[in-house]
Amino acid sequence: MSKNFARLVFTLTLLFFCAFFLWPILQILKGGFIDADGKLTFAYLASLLTDPIYLGGLANSFLLALTTTIFALLIALPLAFVSDRFLFPGKGFLGSLILVPMILPPFVGAIGIKQILGQYGALNALIINLGLRPEGWTFDWLGANQFLGIALVNAFSLYPIIYLNAVAALANIDPAMEEAAENLGCTGLRRFFKITLPLIKSGLFAGGTIVFIWAFTDLGVALIFDYDRVTSVQIFYGLKDIGGNPFPYALVAVMLFSSVVFYGLGKGLFGRDAYAMMAKATSSGGPQGLSRGRAWICTALFAGITFIAVLPHLGVVLVAFSSDWYASVLPKNFNLHNFEIALGHDLTVPAIANSLKYASLATVIDLVLGIALAYVIVRSKIRGRQILDFLAMMPLAVPGLVLAFGYLAMSQDGKFFSFINPVRDPTVLLIIAYSVRRLPYVVRSAAAGFQQTSETLEEAAQNLGCPPLKAVFKITLPLIVANLIAGGLLAFSFAMLEVSDSLILAQKQLYYPITKAIYELFQLLGDGKFIASALGVWAMAFLGITIAGMTILLGKKLGAIFRV
Repeated sequence: MSKNFARLVFTLTLLFFCAFFLWPILQILKGGFIDADGKLTFAYLASLLTDPIYLGGLANSFLLALTTTIFALLIALPLAFVSDRFLFPGKGFLGSLILVPMILPPFVGAIGIKQILGQYGALNALIINLGLRPEGWTFDWLGANQFLGIALVNAFSLYPIIYLNAVAALANIDPAMEEAAENLGCTGLRRFFKITLPLIKSGLFAGGTIVFIWAFTDLGVALIFDYDRVTSVQIFYGLKDIGGNPFPYALVAVMLFSSVVFYGLGKGLFGRDAYAMMAKATSSGGPQGLSRGRAWICTALFAGITFIAVLPHLGVVLVAFSSDWYASVLPKNFNLHNFEIALGHDLTVPAIANSLKYASLATVIDLVLGIALAYVIVRSKIRGRQILDFLAMMPLAVPGLVLAFGYLAMSQDGKFFSFINPVRDPTVLLIIAYSVRRLPYVVRSAAAGFQQTSETLEEAAQNLGCPPLKAVFKITLPLIVANLIAGGLLAFSFAMLEVSDSLILAQKQLYYPITKAIYELFQLLGDGKFIASALGVWAMAFLGITIAGMTILLGKKLGAIFRV
């Protein structure tokens, strides 16, 4: 490969990340730690950390992220172990349904779960109808513990990320290691905790880190639950003072620092060890058959957890098809009116067009930049290519809320990037934000394809007179097109339903993307939540088709995309 091309990619990538990744972060740090005279100060940080409201928000955010991650681990790890080790009825079908919770942003699912668990929701109506409580009795399941409700909604939405990584890690374990432990008397749970868990902990860390940071900085679910005692919501409400108030900057800086520290601690504690594996051919492995009773228990485990995980989705679907759902187990009237309105409302039609435009352009940027980055990282010997790999993965570790706030900060009037101020027109910043946030998926997919394709094919073409870059386009890219399609689809679909960037950067109705439109519709009185749910169902169908396509293209390799 041409060294000049590698250097060009290296230079352009550094410029892109300096302008739209590092610079926004520096603007946050400047706003939170530089006073009006241009001097370094920790006064804002000290005031923030002594304020019980802000300090409580940080504590709640941390506990919420920790609780969500623990819940997600407790859900995903047993499923991954059962899937890897045993054969049971419906395994293939139920395994594919594991990804269903990912077809809806958690904050949209929160609309459905509020309808089910609310004071006059479906659960209370069911309890009354069964005669377990007197008529007129109500209990606000969510109001009694909003914290737990948010954690559960996030955990059941995000556990597939840990599941995908856990399944991939379990598949890489040499069965001989576990068999040797069993021959020495280490069996059952003891063998799992002594042998299996240490071998897969790096895989669990890869997925758990994303879940933790996602939950730590989650904005949408907390807003839908009206839970303002977390840092992300406090930052959202502080946006109106971004021009002259340093405290939102300091708060975002603390969130950024906390995310990096949590990631570093997790990497140091769980991500360092790499255990060498013997070839699987040295021992017999693979899923084992079970007795009929145990096999059906495994099926029931998968089916039960999947049903609970899709309850928010079912709630959204039922709300979308109804015009009245109050104090009853199911809606009283079913119709398609909300779907007609959702595709004809003056708020939703432009939002769909805007999301298609933003996500499409962002995906084009990701594909061009991601293929070039992956090729340089895998194929070249250029010094510093590890820096490119590190930069390409960093958007997975840095919260979207932090980057979105940084984009606002760097584009304020009087700043160098004021010409793309989102208050006037957020189009450019939204495209950039979507592309930066989803670039890791394309890089990981393309890098996996390059690693699986022998370099000798390109060398053979070059020996026949084909220039290096032409050899890549004529030989290698057609061979890894499945990886590129999968990465591009994932980048496009998640950009279509991006939450933090959309809620923060889109400030005029004319430029609302889908997620901002759903949030604004939910805030409206009357039919607002029904139309918002209908729009959410359209989004769910779109993302479901996308994930189904990626699963067919990548199979178990899909988990490699969700790694920091």
